[in-house]
Amino acid sequence: MAYHMYITDALVCGSYERNTSDRSVILFTREVGMLTASVRSVREERSKHRYALQDFSLVRVSLVRGKGGWRLTGSESGRNLYFDAPAREARGVVRNIVRVLRRFAGGETPMPEMYDDVVSFLSEGEMLTERGELLLTFRILESLGYVAPGKETETLRNERRARNILNEFSTAQETICRKAVQNALEVSHL
Repeated sequence: MAYHMYITDALVCGSYERNTSDRSVILFTREVGMLTASVRSVREERSKHRYALQDFSLVRVSLVRGKGGWRLTGSESGRNLYFDAPAREARGVVRNIVRVLRRFAGGETPMPEMYDDVVSFLSEGEMLTERGELLLTFRILESLGYVAPGKETETLRNERRARNILNEFSTAQETICRKAVQNALEVSHL
């Protein structure tokens, strides 16, 4: 029986050890969504996937869906968003956004627009501030349905890229975003 191979871009959101040399990797992919894939012998020195699958890395992966779940069969290393961040605050923003993704973006639902928004935002070093984190968290929660649409947040939703909004992000919009995010965190019970 032949299996279909998926080749997609992904953000490594975490990993955990399994057995002696195996690892399970949590990936936020462009075409499939959030998934967990197992990788065989990745912790051995001879592994080709060893350095590509570090946390916070942008990678291009080959995945196969089998009976037991997803298996990672190939990976091409990209850049590591955490190590490329210009300052300590920026690294904290990268970590917090990945935590939000792991917490709320469950399931294998394709989210190409949200993936593009997150990756383009996290790739820009000057955007990684506290205000930027708030705006991106708001946009993630809104696109996943945790924030109710409103007239005051229409411009924050309709703009294609988050980095275009940040330059004109007013104090009133910041307050609205902060309240919406806080409400989503409380109501979601996640």
